[in-house]
Amino acid sequence: MVVEDDEVICEAIAFNLRQNGYAVLTAGNGLEGLRQLRRGRPDLMILDLMLPQMDGWKLCEQARREEFDLPIIMCSARTSEFDKVKGLSIGADDYLTKPFGMAELMARVEAQLRRARQQARAATLSGREPVVAGPLTIDAARKEAYGEGKPLALTSKEFAVLYLLAREAPKVISREDIYKLVWGYEMMHGDRSVDVFVRRIRKKLEKAFPDKTFLQTHHGFGYKFEIKGDSTAP
Repeated sequence: MVVEDDEVICEAIAFNLRQNGYAVLTAGNGLEGLRQLRRGRPDLMILDLMLPQMDGWKLCEQARREEFDLPIIMCSARTSEFDKVKGLSIGADDYLTKPFGMAELMARVEAQLRRARQQARAATLSGREPVVAGPLTIDAARKEAYGEGKPLALTSKEFAVLYLLAREAPKVISREDIYKLVWGYEMMHGDRSVDVFVRRIRKKLEKAFPDKTFLQTHHGFGYKFEIKGDSTAP
């Protein structure tokens, strides 16, 4: 689904998507985008930010509030680091600044959908045991983490980052490797997506376990999974 109020840009994106074999829904404002999202259940959303009736920020937040677990690629002329971090923080999976090339957008769409397919296939694999770390259970089959039996309500990408770090513990994983394994392509210089998603995961873990930390920072390099705090068993 493409949510974009500029008809020329919207039609150009939709045309290129159809040329690459995708069925496409379009919406020219945020409220129509939300209706299309609820009715059409698309596999991926390309979302402009400066939309009439409901802006892209609010649409993204509402989509995540209603637990739509589809990849969201924000496309905006807003190029500041603050806007990129905000977009990723409220639930976007990728952020592309205008102007952009259609080839790059198509590559990002395919990368996001490929990752979603891989996660769906992984969820069907039998014999994949949950990762149990103290009071935290990370269930690959259900793509969810549980704190003492209560789900943490992670998005697919949040789960993928947490599961990768827990599976590889106690190894330290670089930001570049996390990005490549979870997002599916090379990380651009200065991209802070990994940091934003780690922060989102930490916030949810902290809510469930206020006296413990699970994701430890190795400054200038990356992250590792290690329980610290008032825990008797690591």
